[in-house]
Amino acid sequence: MASVTSPVIFKEFCPLYYLLNAIPTKVQKGFRSIVVYLTALDTNGDYIAVGSSIGMLYLYCRHLNQMKKYNFEGKCESITFVKLLSCFDDLVAVGTASGRVAVFQLVSSLPGRNKQLRRFDVAGIHKSSITALTWSPNGMKLFSGDDKGKIVYSALDLDQGICNSSLVLEEPSSIVQLDYNQKVLLVSTLQRTLLFYTEEKSVKQVGTQPRK
Repeated sequence: MASVTSPVIFKEFCPLYYLLNAIPTKVQKGFRSIVVYLTALDTNGDYIAVGSSIGMLYLYCRHLNQMKKYNFEGKCESITFVKLLSCFDDLVAVGTASGRVAVFQLVSSLPGRNKQLRRFDVAGIHKSSITALTWSPNGMKLFSGDDKGKIVYSALDLDQGICNSSLVLEEPSSIVQLDYNQKVLLVSTLQRTLLFYTEEKSVKQVGTQPRK
């Protein structure tokens, strides 16, 4: 007897108007009206983070239905990458077109959690556009990659308010993806994919042929 296959159900996903309507389409800078483009996105169960071309991070709390805004001080430049993390505290890392990287430790209403917004800056090691960010599960390590092939490791001590950063790897082509787990950093560039063992500081290439 032939098995009966279940019907395929198509779903239509509508634009998130409640989110988009909370982000301005234009802003005024002096006498100029500047169009706001959405340039980066990340989501988790608690937040939707949207980066913009004016250097503003829009963070929507899904539980409270509230939108908050965070920005870099000084020059307004496009945000190129955002990465959320929910661990003991809620964290969001932001990278820009000029290589600036900042971490925001968000305020939580839960007992024992962070009660004051704090920001950590990755010292100016990157000099070009940030193309990838990844966290360790506990929020103590952040890895950032740029379009010149540099990968920077930042060690965060949230209790002491300290962020120490160092260059750990430099590839000849742009970083396109990073992922970290169990002391191993997975790195994908325009030319190859490799495993970087952070304790031994050794590299193992995945596959033998370069990407075309």
